[in-house]
Amino acid sequence: MKTTNRWRVLLARIGMAASLLLAAQWTAAQTPSPALLVLEKSDSAMAIVDPASMKVIARVPSGPDPHEIVASTDGRLAYISNYGGLDSDQHTISVVDLLAHKALAAIDLGALHSAHGLFFAGDKLYFTVETNKAFGRYDPAAKSIDWVLGTGQDRTHMIHVSDDLQHIVTSNVNSGTISIIEQVGSSMPPGPPPGAQGPPPGGNRKTWEVTSVPSGRGCEGFDVSPDGKTIWSANAQDGTVTIIDVASKKAEQTFPITVNHANRLKFTPDGKLVLITGLGGAPGGASNESTGPGNVEFVDVATRREVKALNLGGGSAGILIVPDGSKAYVAVSAKNKVAVVDLKELKVIGEIPTGKNPDGLAWAQQR
Repeated sequence: MKTTNRWRVLLARIGMAASLLLAAQWTAAQTPSPALLVLEKSDSAMAIVDPASMKVIARVPSGPDPHEIVASTDGRLAYISNYGGLDSDQHTISVVDLLAHKALAAIDLGALHSAHGLFFAGDKLYFTVETNKAFGRYDPAAKSIDWVLGTGQDRTHMIHVSDDLQHIVTSNVNSGTISIIEQVGSSMPPGPPPGAQGPPPGGNRKTWEVTSVPSGRGCEGFDVSPDGKTIWSANAQDGTVTIIDVASKKAEQTFPITVNHANRLKFTPDGKLVLITGLGGAPGGASNESTGPGNVEFVDVATRREVKALNLGGGSAGILIVPDGSKAYVAVSAKNKVAVVDLKELKVIGEIPTGKNPDGLAWAQQR
């Protein structure tokens, strides 16, 4: 009898261990690494996609009017800007636990409204706030905003931060400019004589210098070249791209593109190609229908000429290029799908059905 009971206990423990193992394997399958994150704007949701199967494995509420998304360095959290438009009173950034597939408490930006562009660098979250003509920085460890800097430009929209955290770039849609913000040395005036009251003695200190370079009407999507020497900016209302030399902080060339209402622009990791998406419609229009030759255009960086354009079936927005440069994901907003593009063959090799109006994309790699 005692032996039988021991066997029952042993079998129960084995069964429990097997169940836990299966549960762990199931959970891991539900949280792929890497994972493609897709914002479904009109559904106010974020989809987690397994790139291997090209299937949505989970959806999480994104907060109101989601526009852009970025993953933390460790791939465990996603941050989503809740935009609402230039005159909106929206003042939050949503946070999602990517392992538990659940929304966490949103970041309250207080007096900072209309968050849009996001960038994660140095374990901190950088974000633009269009209403305030500024960008800010959020420290997840301290759970507080530790820096805000104004650009003085209308609709500060997208943001890029250099690896050394010393150079920041923003696009400013209504001003038609690209702002280059860099940390520089500044000489302070001499301090008061000994024994007098007043500010401390002068000396050298670091300060931030903002230089806004004219680009073109409706400049929105942009990217910094992998070598850091140039900025390419897509001008939605002009149907052009402007190339800015970082060293001189001057535009060196503006050339026409074929996609209409250019929305996003990205370099491939090797710096040889630039991808540009367009929402469609006439240049400067806001239509989501494809009336031009393509919705994504490939430009050779060396010659600055179009290599190819693809018609994805509807107006397109967000671009995500995988780290090894082999593939790109393009959000086809007008057709509720994400196109998978082979960057060697420059052709569509798959499609991922999504919710309504996909836009912002991010890549989450668990570390």
